[in-house]
Amino acid sequence: MIIINIFNELTKISREPEIKITELRDILKKYAKTVSVFDEMNATCIIREDCKYMQKNIQKEYLEVYIKYFFKRIKEILNDNVNYKGNIDIVKFQNSLNLLKNQFIQYKDSSNNSKYSLILTLISFYATFIKNEPIHPVGTPFPGNLKLEKKDGEYYCPVKDKQSKNPNAVCNLCISKQKEI
Repeated sequence: MIIINIFNELTKISREPEIKITELRDILKKYAKTVSVFDEMNATCIIREDCKYMQKNIQKEYLEVYIKYFFKRIKEILNDNVNYKGNIDIVKFQNSLNLLKNQFIQYKDSSNNSKYSLILTLISFYATFIKNEPIHPVGTPFPGNLKLEKKDGEYYCPVKDKQSKNPNAVCNLCISKQKEI
């Protein structure tokens, strides 16, 4: 199973004394090559299903932003040939790996679509450790007519603090800061 293979490979490098950014990027790229358009379409259906109880006034915009982002990020990973300098924060990487493994296990219980979990894993690691960007794209709408924003080189999320007590939220590994409301 591909998702287990990526977790095994990421766990292996998490035990090394250092992880080069390009080393992680190459692993993500290898697994991104296994994601087909069909897999992305299935992921889109899952996202739509997950959002069916969202407030109608933000649901459409959220889906447009987020689904477009899914396709864009996978393509971006596949086309990334930058020679990144530096290493990844190993402790943050290990914490992120444990969080995403736990999410996969929980999600697997409710869905047989392992490629969705793979896509989430790829996007989360790529945004956080390669691009140093938030996991949700800038402009993602949230209840209360709030959006994830970028100001003066910093990212601000209106719901980060509300999700901080949720041990399974990707917000816990996201680089964005809490937006003052």
